[in-house]
Amino acid sequence: MEAVVRGAPDPEIVALEAQLRAAQLDADVAALDRLIADELLFTGPDGQLGTKAQDLAAHGSGTVRFRAHEPEELRIRRIGTDVAVTALRARLVVEVAGVVVQGTYRYTRVWARESGGPWRVVGGHVSELDVGSQPT
Repeated sequence: MEAVVRGAPDPEIVALEAQLRAAQLDADVAALDRLIADELLFTGPDGQLGTKAQDLAAHGSGTVRFRAHEPEELRIRRIGTDVAVTALRARLVVEVAGVVVQGTYRYTRVWARESGGPWRVVGGHVSELDVGSQPT
């Protein structure tokens, strides 16, 4: 993950993004549970809000299976000591309910330490990119 960082390095947040990527690829529900806040606000590529419970259930049941997750670019912006925003561009191959979907996607995530707890994703959004029109 460090190889794709653009801008100032932030090893702590890079490590969290790497842990999240590994948990997605491994369908590691316990790791996802640790990394995602209970009151997650996340907008999927279809514009619908998704909850932590829905995400964990999808990974646990096999409804969602990441087959490939190749990071291309990661940008990080710290806001104080307990909040960070990341923008990750990655090539994904994901099986959703038996249908394989692939493309280049941009995740925007908000990481926060709430009440002195561990870092967790508290909010985010993912969109498919039209790679033909994206600057590099």
